[in-house]
Amino acid sequence: MPAVTAHIGMSLDGFAAGPNQSPENPVGVGGMRLHQWLLSTRAWHEHWGREGGAESVDSEVLAETLHGVGAYIMGRKMFGGGDGPWDTSWRGWWGDEPAFHAPVFVLTHHPREPLVMKGGTTFIFVTDGIESALDQARETAADQDVSLTGGANLVRQFLAAELLDELYIHLSPILLGSGERLLDDVGTPTLEQIKVVASDKVTHIKYRVVR
Repeated sequence: MPAVTAHIGMSLDGFAAGPNQSPENPVGVGGMRLHQWLLSTRAWHEHWGREGGAESVDSEVLAETLHGVGAYIMGRKMFGGGDGPWDTSWRGWWGDEPAFHAPVFVLTHHPREPLVMKGGTTFIFVTDGIESALDQARETAADQDVSLTGGANLVRQFLAAELLDELYIHLSPILLGSGERLLDDVGTPTLEQIKVVASDKVTHIKYRVVR
C-alpha cells in the first residue's frame, strides 16, 4: 500500500539543521555535515545521472529511500528563495534538471504558478496547508509513495497531524549544539523501530508510525 514517508538527517543532539539558517546557508552553520554520508554514494551519483560513487550500505539505504516515490512534498525553506512574496527568478537549488523526476508540492504562504523543469520535475506551490498538499500528491502519485523531502518543520507538521507512515532518520555522529530540532512539538506519536543499518559514517533508523 502506498505510504507517506520521510527521510531526514539528524545530529546526536537532535538537530536537523544548524544555527543561523539563511537563504545563503539553508541548513545552518555546520548543517551540511549531516549529509556528508550520502554525497559519496553510488546511489546519489546515479540519482543525478552521473557516474561514480561507492557501493556501500549507505548507498543501499539511499537507493531504498528513492525507490517507488511518485510525488514529493517540501517546505518553503527547502525550496529556498527567501521569505515573503516570490522572486520568480528563483528556480530552486537543483539547476535546470532537478533529480526528483516527479511532481514536487511546495508548502508556502505565497502563490506562484507551477514551475516546469527538465527531466519530469514540476514544482507546484500549495498555499492551503499540508492536507491539501498531501491530497494532491497522493492523487498524482497513484500507487506509489509520497515522500517528504524536508525540512524539519514539515516533518514535524506531518507527525503532529498523524499523517506520516514511516520516518527514516539518518543519525550522524556529530553535535550541532543548536539549530532546528526535528522532534519538538510533535505530540506523543508511537514509533515502532523496524530497521537499523549502520556504517562508520551514519546510523540509519527506520520507524513505522503506529496509529
